[in-house]
Amino acid sequence: MTHLVFFLEEPSAKELLQGILPKVLPEQYTTQFVVFEGKQDLEKRLPIRLRAWRYPKSQFIVMRDQDSGDCKAIKSSLVATCCAAGQPSALVRIACRELESFYLGDLAAVGRAIGPRNLAKQDRSAKYRESDRLPNAAQELKRLAPTYQKVAGSRAIGRELNPSTNRSRSFNVLITGIQRLAGAERL
Repeated sequence: MTHLVFFLEEPSAKELLQGILPKVLPEQYTTQFVVFEGKQDLEKRLPIRLRAWRYPKSQFIVMRDQDSGDCKAIKSSLVATCCAAGQPSALVRIACRELESFYLGDLAAVGRAIGPRNLAKQDRSAKYRESDRLPNAAQELKRLAPTYQKVAGSRAIGRELNPSTNRSRSFNVLITGIQRLAGAERL
């Protein structure tokens, strides 16, 4: 049995993944989440955790927000960290701008999860066609869905996201990468 280990910047990423992974992974995969206390903690402690990992048949996925940084530079740095720690096959994925960009890529799911129900209408608006381009996705999501709270919202929305219709490019790159690592076809 293959074990997927996710190294994550924050608890909300874990909540999202727990909701979406059952939709995209074969049943024979087990998952584990190592949640850090922000991006600096992730970058500082990641090499130690990778070198010390002893569970056989583990594959690693590192996920972090871009925030205002350079996406390519962040990814290159994390890939280099994984290689230096002896895990060159680790999958590194960056949420373009922030995790909430994934949610804005499927406003119908947000509406079903936390309301308001009429958010699906906004999906067609030009503003949300490329949710990864929004400079402050968390603020935008809070404006559209005032009840949104980071951890509870991620838990609810993660269960509702539809991987086959989400318009967030970075979300799709993450899901495709996880499925490729798992040898599963995209749903």
